[in-house]
Amino acid sequence: QVQLVESGGGLVKAGGSLRLSCVASGQSFSRTAMGWFRQTPGKEREFVATISRLSGTTIYADSVKGRFTISRDNAKNTVYLQMTNVKPEDTAVYHCAYAAGSSATMTMTDYKYWGQGTQVTVSS
Repeated sequence: QVQLVESGGGLVKAGGSLRLSCVASGQSFSRTAMGWFRQTPGKEREFVATISRLSGTTIYADSVKGRFTISRDNAKNTVYLQMTNVKPEDTAVYHCAYAAGSSATMTMTDYKYWGQGTQVTVSS
C-alpha cells in the first residue's frame, strides 16, 4: 500500500505562481510514473500532467501547457507541480497519483493510488 500526501495548495492571485508537492511512502517510487489530476465540484476529475519514472517523458494537458511543469526527485520520493501564470479556471482540488507502470500516462485507470488532494484557489 502506498500513501500519497500533497501539500502546497492555497490562495493565489491570477498571474501568480504556486508549487505543489506530493510525497509517496514505500520503496517503489523510482520505478513508477506519477501524475497530477484536478477536480472541481460537479465535474469529472481531469488530467493535468504526468512524468515517467526517470523523468524522460512528460505530458501536459493543453490547458496547462507552457504554464505548469511537472518534475520529480526520486531520492525524496516526491513529485512536484510548478504552476505559473495561474488563471481562475485553474481553481480545483489537485490530486497526485501513482501509476501501475513506469511510462507516463494520461489515463486515469492506469493509476493505482491517489492522494487526498490539495485545494488551489486562484482569484481574479
